[in-house]
Amino acid sequence: MRQLHFILVATCCSLALASPAQDLTNAPKTEIENFEAQTGKVIIKGFGQTGSVTVDAGVISVRCKETADVATGIKEYGIAIKFDGNNRQEAFAIVDYDELDALLNGMNYLGKITYDVTPMPSFDAAFTTKSGLRIAAHSERRQGGIHTFLRFADAPRILLTSDQLAQFQNLIGQAKATLDSLKNK
Repeated sequence: MRQLHFILVATCCSLALASPAQDLTNAPKTEIENFEAQTGKVIIKGFGQTGSVTVDAGVISVRCKETADVATGIKEYGIAIKFDGNNRQEAFAIVDYDELDALLNGMNYLGKITYDVTPMPSFDAAFTTKSGLRIAAHSERRQGGIHTFLRFADAPRILLTSDQLAQFQNLIGQAKATLDSLKNK
């Protein structure tokens, strides 16, 4: 009986310790997601399509987001980036407004990166947002050129040509300009 009691207590303790870890992995990562997760309030989510870029693996689209708390009038802004793949699972990421300048600067740097970034024969340079959206430049042994990829959290990476990266960067810049005009009203 004592051994059964010990096993029962140990099992309950391990479940109690495991629960917070699971909750943390499912917790919203961005400010706008946290804002939208509020309960007991009327929350309005507004969206506006900025545009899309077609890549070999599918279509990447960028949408502006404005979320408002009706009672307080407080608003949060950001963008939603979605990937609809040809033969891949759909992927989605939210980027807070306050991350947009850094994201645009990171994309600009990665779009111009050269082999001089390191004396090592290979490199991987990346910018990652709070939601796990990752833009990376990669080269192996200084052969075959520098490749740029987009990746949503743990999803497979998506190859972007330099033109596609520029188009994607331009869409994010357009979305930021739209959000700037909304914030200044």
